[in-house]
Amino acid sequence: MKVHDFSHQNSIINQFMAELRDVNTQKDMMRFRKNIERIGEIFGYELSKTLSYKPETITTPLGTKDINLPLDELVLCSVLRAGLPLHKGLLNVFDKSENGFISAYRKHKNNKKSIEIVVEYLAAPNLDNKTLLLIDPMLATGKTLENVFNALKNHGNPKRIHIVSVIGSKPGVAYVNSIFPKDTQLWIASIDNTLDQDAHIVPGLGDAGDLSFGLKLKKI
Repeated sequence: MKVHDFSHQNSIINQFMAELRDVNTQKDMMRFRKNIERIGEIFGYELSKTLSYKPETITTPLGTKDINLPLDELVLCSVLRAGLPLHKGLLNVFDKSENGFISAYRKHKNNKKSIEIVVEYLAAPNLDNKTLLLIDPMLATGKTLENVFNALKNHGNPKRIHIVSVIGSKPGVAYVNSIFPKDTQLWIASIDNTLDQDAHIVPGLGDAGDLSFGLKLKKI
């Protein structure tokens, strides 16, 4: 798996990530969502450089112009609900893409340290020979992405897979690397070293869904 870790270079993403992590700035939910959306737009631009293109001739009011245009059929598939701001940023760039949505949440078993990822809802188009962008802002253990990937297998075989996240952990990235096809690419703003005993990214930024949309009732 090829990893595009944007924390290895200085860019405006540093500012967005600083605000996403800061406990005081996090109080502004609109800014939190907007910063994730902005990161999605930057990822979309950078990811677009890896796509296939074909030459087209465009007619202008004063003549014609040859230009290379994207050839790939894209499907953006987000994990609800935390993935929505990141999805929006990517959709701002890839506005002709198809879209999919899937719900996946952590369910603690009798032993609170034992976590099951439950998928309850999936709406996605056919994926055969398309470029799939799996969108999940928090890559903690990698189990959510594994379950989402398995759930999508009945929708066809994409020719290429890109995973798009805001923040991840080294163990989670390693796990995803072990289960996804070798030519998968990961686009991520920062990778933190560890997970705590509850499988939360440390130092991380907290719960992206709650910080974007408000606290939710916990599923039992």
